[in-house]
Amino acid sequence: MENTTLLNRIEVDTKIMFGKPVIRGSRLTVELILEKLANGYTDEQVIEAFPFLVVEDIRASLLYAAKVISLEENFAA
Repeated sequence: MENTTLLNRIEVDTKIMFGKPVIRGSRLTVELILEKLANGYTDEQVIEAFPFLVVEDIRASLLYAAKVISLEENFAA
C-alpha cells in the first residue's frame, strides 16, 4: 500500500483525543497502538483487542511515527 494511502488512515483533530493522532473514524490513538506493539503484542493481538482495526491501521501507525521522528532535530553532542 502506498505511503499516502496509509497516512490517510490517520486523523489529527483538536476535537478528538486532544488532537493526538488517531485511527480515522475512531478515538484509538496511534500512541496506544505503538505502545501495544512495543510491549510485544502481535498485529493479531492488537486487532483482537480492537476488532475494528485492520492491519493497514497498524502499518499506518508505524509509518506515522516514523514520519514524525524523521522531522525531529537532535541537538545531542
